[in-house]
Amino acid sequence: MRVQGNPRAQVVRIGARLDAGTSAGVRERLHTAVDSGAGDLILDVSRLEMIDATGLGVLVGTHRRALSVQRRLVLRRVPPRVMRTLAVTRLNRVLNVEVPAAAVA
Repeated sequence: MRVQGNPRAQVVRIGARLDAGTSAGVRERLHTAVDSGAGDLILDVSRLEMIDATGLGVLVGTHRRALSVQRRLVLRRVPPRVMRTLAVTRLNRVLNVEVPAAAVA
């Protein structure tokens, strides 16, 4: 899927859990997306209900991998519960979190 205003961006959606049980598969999928595309890698986390330290590690690792190939990982539609986790861990200062258009106005 392409993103309006950024024709080179990729969008990847993940499911309800990003934890020790799902991290290996998600990590592989995200690394493949980083390695095979160009432009921003947009991670739609709107369905994400649960994330643990392993899942946060997947996000940080993907962020670093994207930077190493001059790409950007952008988290889109972050649920409030996940946003609180990012804030508590201060990863909201490291990871790119898309701000909804309504919040900007």
